[in-house]
Amino acid sequence: MNYQKILDEIAVEITTMPHEGTVADYIPELAKVDPDKFGIHLSTVRNEDFAIGDSEDKFSVQSISKVFSLAMAFSILGDKLWKRVGVEPSGNPFNSIVQLEYEDGIPRNPFVNAGALVIVDVLLSELENPEEDLFAFVKSLTASRQIGYNAVVAQSEKETGFLNAAFVNMMKAKGNIINQTDDILDFYYKQCSIELNCRELASAFLHFGENALSYSHAGFSLTKSQVKRLNALMLSCGFYDESGQFAFKVGLAGKSGVGGGIVAVYPEEFAVAVWSPKLNKKGNSVRGFHSLELLTTKTESSIF
Repeated sequence: MNYQKILDEIAVEITTMPHEGTVADYIPELAKVDPDKFGIHLSTVRNEDFAIGDSEDKFSVQSISKVFSLAMAFSILGDKLWKRVGVEPSGNPFNSIVQLEYEDGIPRNPFVNAGALVIVDVLLSELENPEEDLFAFVKSLTASRQIGYNAVVAQSEKETGFLNAAFVNMMKAKGNIINQTDDILDFYYKQCSIELNCRELASAFLHFGENALSYSHAGFSLTKSQVKRLNALMLSCGFYDESGQFAFKVGLAGKSGVGGGIVAVYPEEFAVAVWSPKLNKKGNSVRGFHSLELLTTKTESSIF
């Protein structure tokens, strides 16, 4: 498969499409990102790499980071984790508080904001140095030494994160949060503000696409079964209330973030990361979504 030729074709086709969407302006620092940035990096299980555009530019991965923290928590608690957070698609926006009230403080899945905050609570409770462990885990997955978070973005999220504070306090009232609200939010905003480029994201998620293998990174291990379940959650919940559309049109497990990134895995073959900051109303990158639909169409790659 000539992946470089295919990526070059996608780059040309994307430029002919209307450049729709808006950047995530509800986070002031993300509103400053150049909306015209666009990059793709594809890494195969054979250690091949293919790229186009701004694939080496670092950006705030936002909710993509929830996969990293989930993998850590799942490694620690195993199936006990699912007593505190569900595994069902939400059918609602990632920042909806209504469903959380109806379901007595148990988030529908770990990728909506409330669910990710429960995962943070688990890490704060179970680890002596959770922040240090998170960055070590991400460094191990990416094989990169230059991994950090954008403190300005984290502060920007903190100053406007009233709804996230409401999630934590509601769940604390329902008995599903142990740690202090400020500690949870501080960790969460640092996690979401991790900066990676497309190459690093593709490298990291290539490990999640190895369904036939168990793995261990920075002291956190997932069994074959857990790797498959992580992929199942990405497929069904990784794009909020647009997860069904992504499964239908792209046919891969993956995760998006409001920083404009999308990363997806084709098990036993490749992981691919796309970055384009303009989002649709569901919070997913418009060009990123279209690019991955073109990729799986041209390569006839699908998990189905």
